[in-house]
Amino acid sequence: MLEYLPSLETLAEWLLEHGSLALFIVMALGIIALPVPEETLMIVTGTLMGSGKLYIIPTIIAAYLGSICGITVSYILGRTLGTYFVHKYGCWVGMKQATLDKIHVWFDCYGKWALLIGYFVPGVRHFTGFTAGTSLLDFRLFVVFAYTGALVWVATFLSIGYFFGEYCVNHCRNFELNADNIVLLIIIFLAVAAIFFYYRKTRKI
Repeated sequence: MLEYLPSLETLAEWLLEHGSLALFIVMALGIIALPVPEETLMIVTGTLMGSGKLYIIPTIIAAYLGSICGITVSYILGRTLGTYFVHKYGCWVGMKQATLDKIHVWFDCYGKWALLIGYFVPGVRHFTGFTAGTSLLDFRLFVVFAYTGALVWVATFLSIGYFFGEYCVNHCRNFELNADNIVLLIIIFLAVAAIFFYYRKTRKI
């Protein structure tokens, strides 16, 4: 495991000491930019819920609200600062208004699905909200897809911890989250997305 990531025991102790508010804050910061092992954190949280050491309802609400607050802040940053930086510095990297318009059209058609499933890909979920904001995706569409994705993501990993407990913790302890794992997950995500978009395009022809 990466050296800067806390151990599972440290995560458990930290959750028991600081409770739901701290979980909310870390989940939000993790979505924005902080290098937090969110899946591992939620599995540990679910395990503590299953053993009766954390209250179920407040913990679920804290994890979910933290996720949607984090991605909403990312969206707002993209909608404000993202557009500003593209207009001011985009020419340095070949990013012009026409390119931004194309991204906007793509996000309206397909990018919202990245908001829905991007949570499950480490490294991708940190950019989907910001990109959606930069492309000026309609906020209502953003809310529907981003908040639904957050609900599915949080429910999945909290449930894994709650129902499978120690088995999952031991598995996480033995799993190394290194750069190769992250790159592999991103490649898989992009491959699935490409197949999906190609299939939809061929059906329209």
